[in-house]
Amino acid sequence: MSPRLKTKSCPVSVVTGGAGFLGSHLVDSLLLKGHRVIALDNLVTGTVENVAQNAGNPRFRFIQQDVTEFLFLEGPVHYVWHFASPASPVDYLELPIQTLKVGSLGTHKALGLAKHKGARFLLASTSEVYGDPLVHPQPETYWGNVNPVGPRGCYDEAKRFAEALVVAYHQQHDMETRIVRIFNTYGPRMRMNDGRIVPNFICQALRNRPLTVYGDGQQTRSFCYCSDLIEGVYRLMMSPITDPVNVGNPMEMKVLDFANEIIEVTRSQSRIMFKPLPQDDPRQRRPDITRARKQLRWQPVVSLRAGLEMTADDFRARLPSGDRDAR
Repeated sequence: MSPRLKTKSCPVSVVTGGAGFLGSHLVDSLLLKGHRVIALDNLVTGTVENVAQNAGNPRFRFIQQDVTEFLFLEGPVHYVWHFASPASPVDYLELPIQTLKVGSLGTHKALGLAKHKGARFLLASTSEVYGDPLVHPQPETYWGNVNPVGPRGCYDEAKRFAEALVVAYHQQHDMETRIVRIFNTYGPRMRMNDGRIVPNFICQALRNRPLTVYGDGQQTRSFCYCSDLIEGVYRLMMSPITDPVNVGNPMEMKVLDFANEIIEVTRSQSRIMFKPLPQDDPRQRRPDITRARKQLRWQPVVSLRAGLEMTADDFRARLPSGDRDAR
C-alpha cells in the first residue's frame, strides 16, 4: 500500500452500484474485512434488499444517487470500486443511453472523486470488451472483435471507453488505478428477470418450464461463483497491478450441457426448447487467467455444482410459493 493510502485503523471504501448483484457482495466482503463502506446506487437495476442485512451497521452507509451526477462525500476515502452499470442484455438493450452515460460520465465522476480524495480506483470492466472473440481463450492482450453499432454496442463500447478513461487518469494524473475484466459470474441475489443464462435457466427449471437454449447450444460459456469473483477483485485492488486482469472461471462448457446441469441440480422435469441465436451473441467465452494466477495467486475454488446449488436455493426461497414446482 502506498504512503498516501495508509490508514490509522479503518479504510473507507466507496462502492458505486453497491446495491447491485456483485456490488452488494463486494459491500459484504469489505465490511467483513473491516472497511467502512459507502454504497452508491440509483436503484435502476439494483435493490435495497441486497444490502438490507447491513442496516444498523455503523460502518455502512447507503446513498441513493446516480453516479453520473457530481459526487460529494465528506471525510476520507481510500478506495473507489466502480461497479455501477446495467450488466445484462435485457437491461442495456432497454437502457442504452443510461448504459453509455454510466460508462462515460459515471466513470468520469467516480474517477474525479478518487482523484480528489487521493484514493485508489478500480473499474469493474467486462469480458464483453472482447466482443465475439476470434482468439480463444481470451488473454488481456487481445483487442477484441466488437460491433460498435450492434445491439450490444452500447455496453461493449461504454466499458471500452471506461477502460481508456481509467488509463488516461492513471497516466495524466498519476492515479493508482486497477481494471478487472469480469467474465460470466453467478450466485445469490441475481435478479430473476435479469435475462442472463443462469437466472433464466434456474427460474425456468424451478417452474418446470422449458429451458430456452439459443442456437444449437454448442456455443460455450464459463461460470464463476460470486465469492470467487469478489476475492479476485479484492486481490487486484490490493495489488500493484495497473494492467487489465481477467477474473473468471476458465472451465468452459457448452450451453446445452449447462442447461442439462441446471435440470439435474434443481431436480426439474423441464425439457429444452431451442430458439434462434441473437445477433452478435458470442460463440465462445472463456478467460485466460494466467495473469491472475501468477500475479494475484488467484483462481476459482467453488465447484460449479456447489455454486449452482447455493444459487438455486436462493432463487427457490425468493420465488412465490405457488411458483416453486421443482423440488
